[in-house]
Amino acid sequence: QVQLVESGGGLVQAGGSLRLSCAASRIIFNGNAMGWYRQAPGKQRELVATLTSGGTTNYADSVKGRFTISRSNVKSMVYLQMNNLKAEDTAVYYCNAEVRYTGVNYWGRGTQVTVSS
Repeated sequence: QVQLVESGGGLVQAGGSLRLSCAASRIIFNGNAMGWYRQAPGKQRELVATLTSGGTTNYADSVKGRFTISRSNVKSMVYLQMNNLKAEDTAVYYCNAEVRYTGVNYWGRGTQVTVSS
């Protein structure tokens, strides 16, 4: 079964930290780029961070230096450590897997992150 399941969202004060986790089916995790996207109310979904199977990362400018993406190939998990959170980080965060060579994307259902100022 192909699935991505996010966890770790919640309510946090500005300046605080959260760690998001995404459990992925191995069939879509192995060898593929994993990522986190977010969508705030009234806005389009945007890239937060991606991490290839080879270890190459890409971050949105707005989160550079504050967020860190990582993955555990043993556990088929991808993580997003978020530090120094700001009110503008409030959004639903989605886990993503992009299947290499095909462009096919899989999405989780999302986890809400709310940062109070």
